[in-house]
Amino acid sequence: MTSFSAAELSDLFDDSEYGREKYTEPAPSDELVAEVEAELGYRLPAAYVELCRTRNGGTLRRNCFPTEGVHVWAEDHVAVTGLRAIGRTATWSLLGDLGSPFMQSEWGYPDIGVCFADTPTAGHSEFMLDYRACGPKGEPAVVLVDQEADYRISFVAPDFATFIRGLVPEEVLENDPEEAFAEEFETVEEGSFSPIVLRGLAALGPVLDDGEASIREIGRRIVREKEFFALHADADSHLMYATMFLLYSALTTARSREDFIDKDPSNPGYDHPCYAMMIPSSCTGQPYGFTTGGWARGFVEDWWDTQIASGGIVAVEGGFRFSPDTEAGLVRVLNALARA
Repeated sequence: MTSFSAAELSDLFDDSEYGREKYTEPAPSDELVAEVEAELGYRLPAAYVELCRTRNGGTLRRNCFPTEGVHVWAEDHVAVTGLRAIGRTATWSLLGDLGSPFMQSEWGYPDIGVCFADTPTAGHSEFMLDYRACGPKGEPAVVLVDQEADYRISFVAPDFATFIRGLVPEEVLENDPEEAFAEEFETVEEGSFSPIVLRGLAALGPVLDDGEASIREIGRRIVREKEFFALHADADSHLMYATMFLLYSALTTARSREDFIDKDPSNPGYDHPCYAMMIPSSCTGQPYGFTTGGWARGFVEDWWDTQIASGGIVAVEGGFRFSPDTEAGLVRVLNALARA
């Protein structure tokens, strides 16, 4: 190894099951590196190839890069979900189903280089290797491209190795715990709802006693338990996923799991109902405040799969909906929460 010491990489990845399944591939051969570079049209940084020979893609433990003036994720840093593998078999690898060519052709990311790492913003911002100054065979800078700000390009690091060395764990950047808790609680107490959530609440007005109060109470419970507003695999997170699917189903029928979860690349605004635009992320053109500010897609997928397996979500004409018993039980729970 020449770019990194063993110590610099020892705590980089978090070794999560999701990361290994969706991001990681076997170490790339010289032939595979050449094939990927040929398809992308760019020579990958030597430090990138070196890192992937040690661990080829994955979600990160050191997942924050301190910054000044790059306000996409936080005031003082940008967050990284995972690094893309050199390969084509993992979902998030460079040439995978959601790889760099997909992000550029379907999500409109600029033709300046390679999308090599993603963020917790559900596709609304991407880290890219920027070859504009160096040419396709040079040493690219690392930039962050913000789709919601008309694909604004912000400089992050002069090269890939500097970017990796600069990553730190989130706890290093933690604010005062009491102040942070107050901010999280304000999010669920006063944050405005996504237009999709508002339309769903209006459609369910005859059924729900006070849908807004129910949702905010779930949010309060999550913040009290975790001290921050994020959805994972716990019972209250599952209740929030279920509530969002109930609201979604009041507006349309999900044709598939992905139809419920994902934005329509051809219609990225709020007109198309989807989970990704109900809580995890908001458009800058019409932002809302009741948001986790990011998400881990695998938790929502696992919730859906569990509901399918248990019969909570069933196949109907045109797609999938809650079974009548599941929906009635959820409405009772939400109405009880509204009175809490």
